[in-house]
Amino acid sequence: MRIVQVQHVYQLTFMPRLFPVNCYLVEEKEGLTLVDAGLPYSTRGIAQAAAQIGQPIIRIVLTHAHGDHVGALDKLKARYPDAQVFISRRDAPLLQGDVSLEAGEPDTPIRGDVPKHILTQPDVLLEDGDHVGSLLAISAPGHTPGSMAFLDTRTRALIAGDAFQTRGGIAVSGRLKPLFPFPALATWNKGISLKSAKKLVSFNPSLLAVGHGNMLKHPQSQLERAIMELERQTSV
Repeated sequence: MRIVQVQHVYQLTFMPRLFPVNCYLVEEKEGLTLVDAGLPYSTRGIAQAAAQIGQPIIRIVLTHAHGDHVGALDKLKARYPDAQVFISRRDAPLLQGDVSLEAGEPDTPIRGDVPKHILTQPDVLLEDGDHVGSLLAISAPGHTPGSMAFLDTRTRALIAGDAFQTRGGIAVSGRLKPLFPFPALATWNKGISLKSAKKLVSFNPSLLAVGHGNMLKHPQSQLERAIMELERQTSV
């Protein structure tokens, strides 16, 4: 596991072969917020990182319900029973393997590794504009119907889940990058993903932190270029 700190954000990277997976610890005065729960074996590394920082994990916040973002959820909840678990209202059913679509959603299948045996029940179902400590919850559907990103209101650091990737080249979710195609292959709806990317860029983040790839400081111009690339692709 690799740990990189920028401002209040600690990126924890687990690297199984060619598929690096990130989760994040966000430092608050009262404790740590964990954003995403990584892979099933990530529990020990996450706990070690929290111990190194010297604060308890008091919240577990999920950007979306794919297996590489919720894999250690049950073990982490057992280890930190008082930690509250947060996920969007829309993606909560995916934790139980329910991939049915809601009324009005585009009729494209939900893709990716949707778990079937998560036992942990979320404590809070998030909607756009909710606050989790210093984090602003931003609805960012596309990769999954209920994907969310989280903006640190102190610094404008944006933890975006799989709304973007930086591994294999920066891209909006749905734009296939041959060097790392997995986020695109697991994306539910590319058009909605593009709209969400534009929404996230409007916050002018100081830092971009994603599920797969390194963090980027001052990412605005690169994000705008990634949006233009997907726009060109979808207009062809």
